[in-house]
Amino acid sequence: MRSVKISACQFELKKLRNFEDFVQQIQEQLIQVPSDSDYVIFPELFTTGLLTTLPQFENFSVKEMTLLNQFTDQFKEFFIKTAKERNQVIIAGSHLEYKNNNLFNITYLFDKNGTYVEHKKTHIFPAEAQWGTNEGDEINVFDIGPAKVGIANCYEMQIPEVSRILAVQGAEIIFSPSYTFSEYGFWRVRHCAHSRCIENQVYVVHCSTIGTPGGIIPKGIGKASILSPCDEPWSKKGIVVEGEMNKSMTITGTVNIDELANNRESGATTTFNDRKRREELYRKYEPYRYE
Repeated sequence: MRSVKISACQFELKKLRNFEDFVQQIQEQLIQVPSDSDYVIFPELFTTGLLTTLPQFENFSVKEMTLLNQFTDQFKEFFIKTAKERNQVIIAGSHLEYKNNNLFNITYLFDKNGTYVEHKKTHIFPAEAQWGTNEGDEINVFDIGPAKVGIANCYEMQIPEVSRILAVQGAEIIFSPSYTFSEYGFWRVRHCAHSRCIENQVYVVHCSTIGTPGGIIPKGIGKASILSPCDEPWSKKGIVVEGEMNKSMTITGTVNIDELANNRESGATTTFNDRKRREELYRKYEPYRYE
């Protein structure tokens, strides 16, 4: 049986003096991560606190969110080094980075051998449009660590097609770094994350940015969770483990990958296969009907 240990870091945005303060905050959180965790995930745009290190931060307009790009090299160097030293796969939340003069919200997966892959968020939350953020055009599954994994960054979790594509491509765990500005937003993503588990019979790891550093930086609200389908052999609520609301902390849970395959074949519901079984029916109707 393939057991996978996952740690999710609820990360609190704070006012910082410099990049070293950001590094120290991460290292303090990593102390809570067991050395045998296979995956460690941080939340969406958890680098946003770095804006507070810049002069005149209090006077920034929302368009100054793009200034996060200047920390990209330091950010990547730190996580390449950290993933290698800890011998763990680190899903380093997401960060705003320019690629060919286009700004993207990018999630990075740092492998323990010093390499990394990235996922550009494909569906931008309406508020992100104010920053001039572009949308990515690829949805990929990565064979990194002991499982096949995919990324559905926050609002992407509310778009069922993203997780469905990942599941059909073979994703066993979908990581969802998230940054929600209200309880409404948090519960939208959380409820959708659980729906994606049930629809696709996969695990979802939802990880939230929290905190209120001030200025243009939105308040972060939420808690981390590791979610499963609502069926045996998991808990009735489909919650492997979850954190406390709006508290800086790290949660860790273990999931069994082989149980997903068993559940798809002989669970109380077999939604992953049944959704494919009636594809001819769907094609009679919009939006599945193609000429």
